[in-house]
Amino acid sequence: MSSRIGDLNNKTVAAGIASGLLAITGPPVIILEAAAKGNFTMTQTILWMFSVYVFGGIYSIVIPLYYRMPIVGAHSITGVAFLATVTTQFTYHQLIGSYIFAGLLMLLIGYLGVFSKLLEYVPKQIISVMLAGMITKYMVSFVTSLHHFPLVSGVSLLTYFIFSKWNQRIPPMVAAIGTGFVLLILTQPLNNVGLVSEFVLPAPQLPVFDPLSLFSVSIPLALLILSNDAAVGIGALEQNDYPPPVNQVIIFSGIFSIITSFFGGQSANIAGMMTAICSDNEAGPKEKRYMGAVVSGIIILLFGLFAWKLVPWIQALPSEFVAMLVGFALLGVFGNSLSVGFSKPTMKLSAAFTFVIAVSNITIFNVSAPVWALIMGTLIARFVEKN
Repeated sequence: MSSRIGDLNNKTVAAGIASGLLAITGPPVIILEAAAKGNFTMTQTILWMFSVYVFGGIYSIVIPLYYRMPIVGAHSITGVAFLATVTTQFTYHQLIGSYIFAGLLMLLIGYLGVFSKLLEYVPKQIISVMLAGMITKYMVSFVTSLHHFPLVSGVSLLTYFIFSKWNQRIPPMVAAIGTGFVLLILTQPLNNVGLVSEFVLPAPQLPVFDPLSLFSVSIPLALLILSNDAAVGIGALEQNDYPPPVNQVIIFSGIFSIITSFFGGQSANIAGMMTAICSDNEAGPKEKRYMGAVVSGIIILLFGLFAWKLVPWIQALPSEFVAMLVGFALLGVFGNSLSVGFSKPTMKLSAAFTFVIAVSNITIFNVSAPVWALIMGTLIARFVEKN
């Protein structure tokens, strides 16, 4: 243990803090929006926040210590953005069942070792452009918030651009959201009403396994986690000369996600961007970077343990400010999704159809737009276009 503590240094700590802040700044707001759309109770909402951060934090502490690699655990921000489009269509307990099945899918994919083959069959461009279409409405609301909240949003956006160009150590999203909170407190003191809540004792939730929710929620959720989190995180490790245990990482993501699901959360898995931060050359000596992931995990874990206090406080934020936070949280994801989604000239038709269907937010036979976007995009790419 003492040798592991000795592996801490200013660079690993800084990377861990940046990674942890990335997890706890923007994503919680999207969880609250998805919970509000599904009419979740305060207890259900707090349990969701508690489970994804506590078990994500534990993942981020245990796995790096075991493998001595900077494998950061958290929950999937793209998964939450997707869930915000479907929580209105299923009951809370049906969603719990679909989360469990998504975890089982990841566990099976990791056990069978078919991760790369699965992502090859459903082109990454289709998954990316589906995600871009799905979160377009959040980006439109983000622009609207700039209009309604000009001072706070404008200065925060300027901060985002400044840190994007000149400061590579602090994620632009963290800098922008931090600036926004400071300006909000200075210019518009928060109303104290509703900031008091009682402690919520974590308790297992009863799942309901509905075939439609398994098809409409579980499969897209698992694909989003595998493509936008697992693939990105594993790719970052390989890029920095680590030999990641690919199948084991997917298996553990499935196991932790299943446990998380029983307490109301959608996943606890390897985190793509956060793993990239902690595995980068700037995070210190290669053999010591794993401690950055542990620092990140401690921050994430503490956030989850105090979810019962934090959820009511976040809910008291002005709606325009929340739209701004969501926008900053998804801005990088949106830009990257568009870039990857429309990167292949031979897939123009499938990408265009996927994007438009995802934006439409249609529901046919109780199957949501993201699922139809995936199906149509994959069929067109496979059988119509010449790739």
